[in-house]
Amino acid sequence: MRNEGLFLMEWLAFHADLGFEQMIVVSNDCTDGSGALLDHLATRGIVQHIRQQVLPGTAPQDSGMDLALAHARERGLTHLLHIDSDEFLYLPEGDLPALIARTARADVVPLPWRAFGDAGIRTWTPGDLVTERNDRAEPAPVPGEAKFKCLFRVASFARATDHNPQEPLVEDPLVLSPDGEELENASLYQKKSARFRPHEVAAQARSAQVFHYAVRSEDCFLMKNERGDGQGKQGETKYHLNSAWHRQSNRNDVAAPQMAPRLPALKARLADWRADAETARLEGLCREWFINERARILTPATRAAWTRAPKTLGGVTA
Repeated sequence: MRNEGLFLMEWLAFHADLGFEQMIVVSNDCTDGSGALLDHLATRGIVQHIRQQVLPGTAPQDSGMDLALAHARERGLTHLLHIDSDEFLYLPEGDLPALIARTARADVVPLPWRAFGDAGIRTWTPGDLVTERNDRAEPAPVPGEAKFKCLFRVASFARATDHNPQEPLVEDPLVLSPDGEELENASLYQKKSARFRPHEVAAQARSAQVFHYAVRSEDCFLMKNERGDGQGKQGETKYHLNSAWHRQSNRNDVAAPQMAPRLPALKARLADWRADAETARLEGLCREWFINERARILTPATRAAWTRAPKTLGGVTA
């Protein structure tokens, strides 16, 4: 994570409620105060915080995953799920132990992305919850198009990328959908892959998905240009309005209230954590940073530079 202090507490509290025993955050080059917030939360036993120095030409996500895997091995953790701060694990039929029990034989459990959009929010209000405000999404993950994040057995792999583990240490690793259906493992042997076959079976998993809030709001999306890309790419136009990534990710097709039942427990946990004065102070600094940086960065000139003209199809705006 880099400069995600505005959303950090919600992400941690939500996944703590699901039953994760340890949450590991690898940060780099944070300027928003989230490094100090993470350090303090670590002293409270809420998170394990690893600060990394990213070497030139290195993808922060990939090097961070190496550190997280080493950390997991040292502490005897059996499973890891690599998700970013804009990704939330959705379990409609229980908690994390239930998912692990259902897929106990698996080396890898691919969790399909479901894309959530900005729900028309142009300006984010610090303190709001992503899982409450961003309540519109694509109807369902699309077979052959949906990407995946993987829950995987630590002992079965030497490495992992942001989407799936690599370099199997076991022969013919078993891949099961969250529903317990067997999938092909060919993508585990590819340098970069984020999809699993059969597409129809993999994408239509119902008992677990990753809700992907890549576009929380227009201003938050644009500010990713300043933060940088997790794969270390330079000169990208990915985080421009109307870019291919923006159109692909900003899905507001249908109402998606599935997170609503989890909100009372989430808010209660956040209130408990924020009752600690130092936690509240450090999170407040992250919010102030966001407000000030937004005013500094998102001038009319930068907004124009980071906005593409909408695509047209036969003279019709798409």
